[in-house]
Amino acid sequence: MEYPHSHLAISKWAEEDRPREKLLLKGKSSLSNAELIGILIGSGHKSMSAVELSKQILQDVGNNLHELAKLSVADLQKFKGIGEAKAISIVSALELGRRRKEMQPKQRPRISSSAEAYEQIKPDLQDLPHEEFWIILLNRANDLLKKHIISLGGLTGTVADPKIIFKEAINSRAAAMILVHNHPSGNLKPSQADIKLTRKLKDAGDLLEITVLDHLIFTDHAYFSFADEGMM
Repeated sequence: MEYPHSHLAISKWAEEDRPREKLLLKGKSSLSNAELIGILIGSGHKSMSAVELSKQILQDVGNNLHELAKLSVADLQKFKGIGEAKAISIVSALELGRRRKEMQPKQRPRISSSAEAYEQIKPDLQDLPHEEFWIILLNRANDLLKKHIISLGGLTGTVADPKIIFKEAINSRAAAMILVHNHPSGNLKPSQADIKLTRKLKDAGDLLEITVLDHLIFTDHAYFSFADEGMM
């Protein structure tokens, strides 16, 4: 593949052809290996752009990233235009890639019942002397994305602002959520305010295509589920 505007400095290329701009405009997967390495080294030398220099390095290892990863800082410095700092950048990036490959993706817990939601939030709400309002955010498979506190209050109440709730859900790219607040008194019966808030948030979620699956009233030894009681 021939790179555009051969021998011109990257800063002279059309914006859509510059590796950094291309990454921002089209995403990281649109860049070739040479362009990604070109971003790492930043500049080439007088007669060769960073991408052309990167292409030369790759050709020397048969365009094989595994072989490139075997090169030491000293090996890379043999290429004209690659000093110690640039060589270290390449070696460091490839080492990060190797370490990432070794690590297994963390399994997200899946929440498929009110009991599982209760167990997930229990460490956060147990033994509290005041009320707190939390949301449990889930992806489309009902895997846990995060738990997030919305507000905390006094002995008898807390405020749950829908704007804050859905901003957090949107920022987390959640597909669904479970509402949770605790009753330090141990009373499991939902108040009229609890019922009204649940309906309000469920309707808002329907408009935003973020499903409100349940609302749990939490106590240290038991819980009330709006979904289990047919109140969603």
